[in-house]
This record gives sequence, structure tokens and C-alpha cells, in this order.
Amino acid sequence: MKRCGKSAPVPRVTEEARQTPPGARPNRGAFEGCPPELPGRSQEMSGDRHSQMNDRCPVLGNLNREQNSAYGLLWPFFYLFKDSNQPMQTSQPVGDISFNEKVRVFSHDYLKCCVYISSLDDPQKAFTKKLFSNLIYSSLLLEDFLDFHGAKNNKDWYYYRELSAAVRHLSLGANFQKHISNRLVFYDLPESGDFQKEGDVTLQFLTRTLMQMAPAIIDEARQHKVPVPEEGFSSSDFPSVSTNELLPYDIDDQDKDVQKKNIVKIASEFLNITKDLEQFKIYEPYSYENILAVVPDKVNEVEIRRYEMLLHNLQSSFDTYVIHGGFRYGNRKLKQLRGFFSVVFHLLQMVGRLLHFYERHLHEAGYKNTYKNVQVQLSAFVNPEVLLDRIINYGLYYACHFLTTGQELAREILNENIERGQIKVGVPDKLGFHARPSLLVAKIVQYYGGHVELRVGDDRFDASSVLDLQWAGGKILKEDLKEVVFEGDARTLKDIEILAGVNYGEDTMGKGVPLPKELKYLM
Repeated sequence: MKRCGKSAPVPRVTEEARQTPPGARPNRGAFEGCPPELPGRSQEMSGDRHSQMNDRCPVLGNLNREQNSAYGLLWPFFYLFKDSNQPMQTSQPVGDISFNEKVRVFSHDYLKCCVYISSLDDPQKAFTKKLFSNLIYSSLLLEDFLDFHGAKNNKDWYYYRELSAAVRHLSLGANFQKHISNRLVFYDLPESGDFQKEGDVTLQFLTRTLMQMAPAIIDEARQHKVPVPEEGFSSSDFPSVSTNELLPYDIDDQDKDVQKKNIVKIASEFLNITKDLEQFKIYEPYSYENILAVVPDKVNEVEIRRYEMLLHNLQSSFDTYVIHGGFRYGNRKLKQLRGFFSVVFHLLQMVGRLLHFYERHLHEAGYKNTYKNVQVQLSAFVNPEVLLDRIINYGLYYACHFLTTGQELAREILNENIERGQIKVGVPDKLGFHARPSLLVAKIVQYYGGHVELRVGDDRFDASSVLDLQWAGGKILKEDLKEVVFEGDARTLKDIEILAGVNYGEDTMGKGVPLPKELKYLM
């Protein structure tokens, strides 16, 4: 038998000693302070079985020493949530430490940050990426802890929980904006002066809001008897990421074998994202009423996160397959293109977080009075009108602006790196290049983004323009040509050849026919 420690083994008992006469076992009720023995099946088995831990120390939920069950081990959790309509019993131990003790632990760093920022006079230099990181991780830990214990459905703790969520999302948004401000000089963006000013206004709004919330968070903690650290952090705990020094540039990526096909793919995807995002394009600032008409029905977290992921994939592919280094040296055109989609990516990150906060915590928070009251309390700190203005008239506006501005550079890079070719294909049977064939050819050219021309004799027509193709169609009919030549991007020519193989998607009567699977993006 395995033994613990170094004590001598207990002498083996005799068979006579093992056979305890009936009724010889003492009645627990005979001892003062112990409950009487209850009728029913004994927890102790007859024979050579040793006593078990649960026999000596029954778990909560088996206080009457009824038949032991595996569910007894889960009893503390059942007890906490046995009636969802009742306030949470915070005095009940969970594990080794009670809820009240643990909420103190999970609130400590969070409250320490709040003590620090509530004492700030000038947030411009105090709010560094390191401070935002501390706010993000400490508020996330507290929010997760409170959610685990059902604070979303508890009127006493719901407001404290919502404050931690607000700090997390506002800090995330501010951190993305801080990153943009720190890296702006490296993005090499044209005419970025107004963008920088609007970014500073946005960051100031977010940091001022956090500062206004901090005293309320501290007061709410005290109401719940959560100890507030007497001393906060100091400014030396949160230095900025920038210095006056840069490490030596001694890894040269100039001679890296840049694959043209990857550059072509990235430039094409950039153009496609730009075209797709045109549905959100903002040409002038929106009024508050116009913003409410599109948020969240048209502009919402789900849509923005989709484009955010597309931009993230684009940046990841660029850094993996094109340029590993930074922005200081190398092919300026390529790195400037990266600057365009990188700043848009970070803008969408910020917009997505702030939209999440607005939709989840400020917009139609719910029908329960508790939810509505907390929504009003949060709105006193986070002005919904200003928040939506920063989301739409700064974040989304400049995301669309820089995508549009970067199109010319993307096309230039694309046409410098595409593989060029030439094909000779037939003219659409019977009806020639009327509306349907011209539209499908133009959509193929626009999809890939490379330059393609339709050549008719000595004349050349832009194959991305439906109008140009129809002009060419008139000349083709007049000269009774049966074949034409397309020149340009080899990828585009391949698909035009497939389209020509099915008479440009129509029969001889001009009715549409199914397109091959290679052209499914046209459907």
C-alpha cells in the first residue's frame, strides 16, 4: 500500500477486529453538536473499504449525508444560479476564495489605472500605448470575471460590469488611433494634414471620456465595498513607444526576390476592396440625423469587421510575400501602397470597436429598466452624438478617402508588373458588341484591374468602358469584321477568351445563357 511520509506502517488488523458487531457503531447524535443518524443507506460500505474524503468532509449540497453524487461537487455553482430572478449571493464561496475576495483581486489593476487617469491634468502625453494596453487587459479580465458570475443579469453589479466594458472598447479604439498617430510619418500619405488634425480630435475625445469615467468607476467600486488602491501608477510606468533613436538598418530587403504575381494579386485585391467599399463612400460630413439613418442599418459592426479582415489579409500577404522590412528604405511605390491599406486597416479597427460599443451599450440597450437606466448613465459620459460623428465623419470618411486616393498608385503598380498578352477572338454572333457583351467584358477587365484594350484596325478602345466597347461595336458592324484583338493583362485575356467561347453570355437571339464556372464572379 502506498504511504505518505516516513511514519511506520500501521499493524494489520485481525479478522475479528474487522467484523464489527451490529449496533456497535456509535450514533453521531450522541455527540453534542452533531446531527442524529438519518435512516437510509449508509455512505460507508461493509467490508475492507477504507473511509473516503467525502465521508469525512461532505461537500456542500450533501449536508444531510444522503447518498453521495457526482453532482454534489458542482453544488456551489448550482447554488449561485439556482434562481435567476434572485440577486446573486456574493457571500457564497466559489472554490477556495469567495466572490467578494476575487472581485477585489480582479479589480485591483483596473482601479489602479482609474486612480491614475482621474488625477491627470493633460491627457495628451499621459495616454500612451502602454497605458491603453493596461486599461484593455485589466478591464477585459474584470469584465470576464463578472460575466462568469452572471453580472449581466444582476441589477446590483450590472452597472459596474458595463463600465468595465466601456473602458475596454474605448481604450481599444483609442489605442488604434494612437497607433495611427505614431506611424503617420511612415505611411507617406499625400495631403495628410487635415487627417492628422481630425485624428487628434478623435483621440482627445476618447481620452477625455475615459478620464470622466474614472471617478464614477471608483465610486461604484466603493459602493460594492471593493477596495480602491490608495496609490495609482505614475507617469514613469507608461513611457511612450517613440525615442530619438532608430536601430541601424542592416538587413537589406532591396535584393529580395519579389514575385510579380504576388504584387499583381495584392494590387488587384486593393482595387476590388476599394470598389466594394464604395457603398459606404462619404463625400461630405454627415449630419447627426443622416448618421442615425445609416447606423446601424447600413453601417454596422458586422459589415465593418468584414472589410477589416480583408484589409488585414492584404497587409499580411504584402508583408509575407513582397516586403519584410519597414518603411525607411526600399521600393517607395510598394511601401507607399502599403501605407494606404495599412492606415485604412487601422481606421476600420477603430471604427469596428466603437461601433460595437455603440450598438451593444448605447443603442436600444433593452426593455428592462435596469438596462435603460445604465444606458442613460453611460450616455452621460460617452456622448452618442460625438461618438457617431467620430465613427462616420472621421473613421469611415478617411478610410474611403485613402482607398480612393490609393487607386491610381495601385493601378500603376499593377500595370508595371502584370504579364501582358494578346488574343484574337470572335465577335458576338448576330448582334455584335451591344449592351450585354460589352458589359460582361468591361466587368472582367474591372475585376482584375489591369489595362486592356480592344483593337479594331488602327483604333484602340478601353475595354474597361462599356461606352468605348459599344463605340467599337459600331465600327465592327460597319466594317463587317468577324474577329477582334484584345491586348493587355494576360489574366483578363484568359477570361475574355472563355467568355467569347460562349458567345459572350448570350444566344443568337440576344437572350442570356449560363456562364462557365470560371466566370462566376460576373453573376
